[in-house]
Amino acid sequence: MKILVTGGAGYIGSHAVVELAQAGFQPVIVDDFSNSQESAVAGIEAILGTKVPVHRIDCGDAAALRQVFETEKDIKGVIHFAAFKAVGESVQKPLAYFQNNVGSLLTLLEVMKEKGVENLVFSSSCTVYGIPDALPVTEATPTKPASSPYGRTKQMCEDIVHDVAGAPDNQIRTILLRYFNPIGAHPSAKIGELPLGVPNNLVPFITQTAAGIREKLTIYGNDYDTPDGTNIRDYIHVVDLAKAHVVAVQRLLDRKATDTVETFNVGTGHGNSVLEVVQAFEQASGQKLNYSIGPRRPGDVPAIYADATKAEQVLGFKTETSLADALASAWKWQQTLAK
Repeated sequence: MKILVTGGAGYIGSHAVVELAQAGFQPVIVDDFSNSQESAVAGIEAILGTKVPVHRIDCGDAAALRQVFETEKDIKGVIHFAAFKAVGESVQKPLAYFQNNVGSLLTLLEVMKEKGVENLVFSSSCTVYGIPDALPVTEATPTKPASSPYGRTKQMCEDIVHDVAGAPDNQIRTILLRYFNPIGAHPSAKIGELPLGVPNNLVPFITQTAAGIREKLTIYGNDYDTPDGTNIRDYIHVVDLAKAHVVAVQRLLDRKATDTVETFNVGTGHGNSVLEVVQAFEQASGQKLNYSIGPRRPGDVPAIYADATKAEQVLGFKTETSLADALASAWKWQQTLAK
C-alpha cells in the first residue's frame, strides 16, 4: 500500500520511510528540501537497497500536490511531517511558521478530500501542552497557551483537524502523534539528523561540539525550577518514533480507530535534564564536552515529559532504546558525517 510521506527527506521523515518500507508499505516522499538534504534519500535507498519515489514540491502548492496524487495513484494514507520546527526561530520568524505549517496542512487536507484519501497521521508536538501544571502529561492534560509560534502552529493544526473531522462530509480519519524530543540516528549510520547551519536541537549541537565543529555547547539557563536547574525533556530515539508512525498507519488502515481523530503521546515516559544528557553523552562516547551556561532561550518550557500509557495500551507501542544507546547512535552518525 502506498503511503505519502510529506517531509520524507527530513530527520524523522527519513526514518519513518525506512520503517514503512521494512513493514511492507510503499512510501512515497514529498519534500521541497528547504530544511533537508538530498543525501537523506541516498541514505534511505542504501538501507533499503531499492529506489524510493521522490517528488520535489512544496506541500503548500495545491496544484503540485494534486499532481503527485494523480501520478502515484492509489495512495492509501498520508503521514504529514512537512513543517518548520525550531522553537527559537519561530519566535524570530512567526509569519513564516504560520504560513508554512498551517498552510501546508490546509492544502493537504483539501487535496486528500478531493482525491478520496481517508487516512492521515499528523506530526504534532508536546509543545501543544504549553507549560503544564503537572507532570507527566497525558493526552487529557489541558493544552495551555503555547510558549512559541511553533507551538501555536501545532495547536492550530490540531484544531483544524478536529474541525474538519466534525464536518458532515468528512471522510478523513486522523491520528495525532504528539512527539516529545527525538534524538539519535539509524543504527546503520546512513541517515540521521542533518541540521542546516547552526543546530537548534541539543543533541546535534552536542555531537558537533564533540567533533570539534563547534567550539562549545551553550546550555540555555540553569535557573529553572528543576533538580539541576536545566530544562527537562523526554528524549525518544528517532527509530522508535518512526515505528510509532507505522503502527498508527496500520491502525487507520485496519479501521481500528474508535474516533475520527485519535491523539497519542509518543515518548519514553521519562524526563532527563540537559545536564543529564550531556553527562550521558560523555559516558556513551568517551568524549569530554566543552560547555558553558548561557541565558534562557525565548520559548523554552522548563520541563515536560510524557505519560506514554495510552500509546502502549491502545497502539501496542512502547519505546525500546535507552538514552545511552540513542546518544551512542547520534555520535556514530556524527563520526560518519566527518568521513
